[in-house]
Amino acid sequence: MAGLHASVLPGSRGAIAAIVAAALLVPPLTVPGLAKGPEKVADVAEMVIDAVVNISTSQRVESRSGSGPQLPPGSPFEEFFEEFFKNRRGQGDNNQNRHPTPRRVNSLGSGFIIDASGLVVTNSHVIADADEVTVVLNDGSKLKAEIVGRDQKTDLALLRVKPEKALKAVKFGDSDRLRLGEWVVAIGNPFSLGGSVTAGIVSARNRDIQSGPYDNYIQTDAAINRGNSGGPLFNLDGEVVGVNTAIISPSGGSIGIGFAVPAKTAVAVIDQLRSFGETRRGWLGVRIQQVTDDIAESLNVKPTRGALVAGIDDKGPAKPAGIEPGDVIVKFDGRDIKEMRDLPRIVADTPVGKDVEVTIIRKGKEETKTVRLGRLEDGEKQAAAARGKSDTPEQKSVVQRTLGLELSNLSDDLRRRYKIKDTVKGVVITSVDPSSNAAEKRLNAGDVIVEIAQQAVANATEVQGRIDQLKKEGRKSALLLVANAEGELRFVALTIQ
Repeated sequence: MAGLHASVLPGSRGAIAAIVAAALLVPPLTVPGLAKGPEKVADVAEMVIDAVVNISTSQRVESRSGSGPQLPPGSPFEEFFEEFFKNRRGQGDNNQNRHPTPRRVNSLGSGFIIDASGLVVTNSHVIADADEVTVVLNDGSKLKAEIVGRDQKTDLALLRVKPEKALKAVKFGDSDRLRLGEWVVAIGNPFSLGGSVTAGIVSARNRDIQSGPYDNYIQTDAAINRGNSGGPLFNLDGEVVGVNTAIISPSGGSIGIGFAVPAKTAVAVIDQLRSFGETRRGWLGVRIQQVTDDIAESLNVKPTRGALVAGIDDKGPAKPAGIEPGDVIVKFDGRDIKEMRDLPRIVADTPVGKDVEVTIIRKGKEETKTVRLGRLEDGEKQAAAARGKSDTPEQKSVVQRTLGLELSNLSDDLRRRYKIKDTVKGVVITSVDPSSNAAEKRLNAGDVIVEIAQQAVANATEVQGRIDQLKKEGRKSALLLVANAEGELRFVALTIQ
């Protein structure tokens, strides 16, 4: 206060003192309902704490016998310590103790009870590779658990225990009604400290963290740490709105960025695991990619939206329905597809065997196709089907520069050089100018141009002809359908002006 006193004019100190005293009597500015969140956290915790459990797993792994320290494989001290402890035991050159012997490794996570008879939800990664799973209740009692089912794509698992009396259970809430800034409560077993309660807000919704095909996470700043995985995220009504799954942290501790699987996603998966012991997702049989602005311009899609079909599974439901590579799916079963990642979630949630209307844009015009959905799990089993071989006649190599690409007709020599499968047809890229637009779009030597502007090309001359034609038509970009050596397709839009 010395600096303040030095600037006060003589005779004014009494007035300032009066102003300060008056200010202290004025209550601080408050926002209605702001204090309600923290005050209600205690009520929520008291109401649901008995339904939150710790998950303890045990797994047998191979390790060296003996009482020496467990060192990482390849450690520079491994040989030293092995020799040291062997000599202390007087084993001499006996190699018996070099043989690996099994030992048990324990790990911990969290979970919550959704049925009083003993159904428990947790993360799939919490119980991965476990030989034994134990559910530890809030009162400390332990129950052996069996795995009903698990789903790696959403990282969810369902366990069953057999209690002597009914357990405290919680119910799922409507995660779609969560608002940004809404208070949420996380309860779990961080760092083996069971029954830990943390509170925060919903920081974001619909987060895609590139962890799987159905990413749609709730982001929260409620502290989530190692061991919280599989634990519940509650709203202030004591309903589970999310399953805590992942964090972003360089240290392993909370930095205020945690992610939870939304209840809406979890309920659908848990219901299937409960009924069938496995998931049964809808399957369309297409491979898709994002519709960028330049791709949308090439395909005359306005505004930019939808999921671009890059490939069709020969045995999938989309092919007999007439869906083709280059189509842009903008609506599925009456729901708009605003961006690529919307489609896998909507398809997966649609019942297997249902006849679904699919709205596509093909060559600038909307069309509607009807598809009878298959089952994703069946499609995945078919993905390893053997590929047939075909003989390709030798063609004279033609090198041509266009779009920053050096192109050549496919020959047996080029197939061997780039390990291109016989089923891949088109024009091979043999070089890419590092300063070109093609390099920015990650085209590489060995990629094969299959189509340009949705027309197949068989040689380098046809590629140049298609580019010249697009320039005459005033097009700003050329849409290429490109295959890698394995035959996986993707669309790439290259600037031609």
